[in-house]
Amino acid sequence: MTRVQRHGSAQLFDGGFPYSASVAPGSTLFTAGISPLGPDGTIPAGDAAAQTRLCLDHLRTVLAERGAVFADIAKLTVYVATTDRADLGAVWAVVDEAFAGDVPAAMMLGVTVLAYPGQLVELEAIAAG
Repeated sequence: MTRVQRHGSAQLFDGGFPYSASVAPGSTLFTAGISPLGPDGTIPAGDAAAQTRLCLDHLRTVLAERGAVFADIAKLTVYVATTDRADLGAVWAVVDEAFAGDVPAAMMLGVTVLAYPGQLVELEAIAAG
């Protein structure tokens, strides 16, 4: 049986909790939830689109630490804390731009609340190695 490799990230804030930024059973990479946390552990000011850009930057970092890129992502899940469909559209526009129109299989969910005060967006991804 292949052992699951757990990976932290020296570049991302871990919230002060035990945290694996990604896990890799074999050649598949699963990320943890990618939040728009700044280096000090707070959510920077900005709307859902701005938070999405920061989440995508963090996702790029986690992937790069494991030798992967956006083109390796097979599945993307986007969580948006909103009841306004316009926010979903704004977030999706940022995702589409980041993937240059070549978005992987994806799901977007409008949710009630996310983990950190002021957090509007969270991403998770599955990448193939």
